[in-house]
Amino acid sequence: MDEHTRPAGTAAPPGGPRVAVVGHVEWTTIAGLDQVPAAGEVTHADPLWQGPAGGGAVAAVRLAELAGTCAFFTALGDDHAGRRSRAELEHRGVRVLAAPRTGPTRTAVSMVDRSGERTTVTLGERLQPAAADPVDWGQLASYDAVFFTAGDAALLRRARRAGVLVVTAREFDTVRESGVRVDALIGSGCDPAERCDPALLRRPPDLVVSTEGPHGGVFTRCDRPPRRYRPARAPGPVVDTYGVGDNFAAVLTYALATGATTAGALALAARHGAACTTQRGPFTARSAPRPTEVRA
Repeated sequence: MDEHTRPAGTAAPPGGPRVAVVGHVEWTTIAGLDQVPAAGEVTHADPLWQGPAGGGAVAAVRLAELAGTCAFFTALGDDHAGRRSRAELEHRGVRVLAAPRTGPTRTAVSMVDRSGERTTVTLGERLQPAAADPVDWGQLASYDAVFFTAGDAALLRRARRAGVLVVTAREFDTVRESGVRVDALIGSGCDPAERCDPALLRRPPDLVVSTEGPHGGVFTRCDRPPRRYRPARAPGPVVDTYGVGDNFAAVLTYALATGATTAGALALAARHGAACTTQRGPFTARSAPRPTEVRA
């Protein structure tokens, strides 16, 4: 059996769960335009938001909002983007534990069209933590829940020692290589890069979730027949879909850490995901505005 500090799915200790993210960060610029340009076309876009994003950073900020703080195990380059990312994340309540890298921190540009849909281009190599990094990975066993967005198979095995382990479907190959059982595997049914077949895993996840945006999604629990969960209604007009899936996954991780039922965890995650579509950028309005947030 896998080592756990407590059985997965049981209630977190009084005072709220201790949560962490293992993953990546990209210094991201969100730009608004009428529509994504066609091949060969030159178009204008207005900068709308800038900050540390990518699946790991977005999830860490949301978990810090929910739990009061969140540890973020990542890798950062010794450059301006890396230093700005650390400062911004720490300002938002995230405790950054970053392995140093000599290469530059990856950046990204996300184009948001008038419908709110985003198209993202990443620039540079993704920096991700590894088990060989000089970080105290033993402390992962002390967390009630860990959300894993990037890292090697050996590090995923270390993360398995947490009470609840949730992994993005983009890391399916890493899960397969590691051989560990994850508590939840989450991916977008609308994104080919996040489609996977859990039957290929030696130890299938307890929960598999495939999101379908405004249509809700499908989940499978403990090899039972797939079931649908209902979407949540957005509390306002759709502005920007960047970070919706990462917010959904973070909230689901938090809910599972508290011992919530699958139905309750999915409903809460859906509400937060829907709310994310009504704001500019991936972080909620509860986070203090920063100088790098640009008004449209």
